[in-house]
Amino acid sequence: MKRQRVIPPLGILFILAMTAAGHAQSKVAIINSQQAFETSAEGKKVLTQMQERENKIKAELQKQDDAIRLLENKLTTGRLTMTNEALAAIQSDIEKKTTERKRYEEDQARDGNQYANNLINKIRLEMVAVIEALAKEQGYDLVLDMLASGVVTSSPAIDITSEVVRRYDASKAGAPPVKK
Repeated sequence: MKRQRVIPPLGILFILAMTAAGHAQSKVAIINSQQAFETSAEGKKVLTQMQERENKIKAELQKQDDAIRLLENKLTTGRLTMTNEALAAIQSDIEKKTTERKRYEEDQARDGNQYANNLINKIRLEMVAVIEALAKEQGYDLVLDMLASGVVTSSPAIDITSEVVRRYDASKAGAPPVKK
């Protein structure tokens, strides 16, 4: 049985960089995808939407916590004066509300992650189209993402992040991108 040779991602990048360096006309660029997302108008809008959603969830959880706390206080203060049945009913209500709160929190976390992933993937796909167009226009043979590719250091001269953000924002605003 033949052993298949596996090349680690950094090895592939090294080979690609060396290949690019071997061709005088090869051009390489980098992008910081996280920075591009956070500084683009759409990215800022998505981050604001996610924060507003998180604030609403926190407010609802606080409301549920307050209701549970009220029942716990009622249980504590009524231990000496209430019947066993009344105490059991309050304890049951506390358990029910605690379970509802936990389920709500889990459901919102799952839904929030799915919501965020959908919005982020949409922007990512749109930005990839902008990056591909810019790479074609500028003649880049290779565009690396600083976060995903393992770039340790680079020259600011090859960083196209701000240009990608500018063009992406322009594409979302409906205006044609202006060349530098």
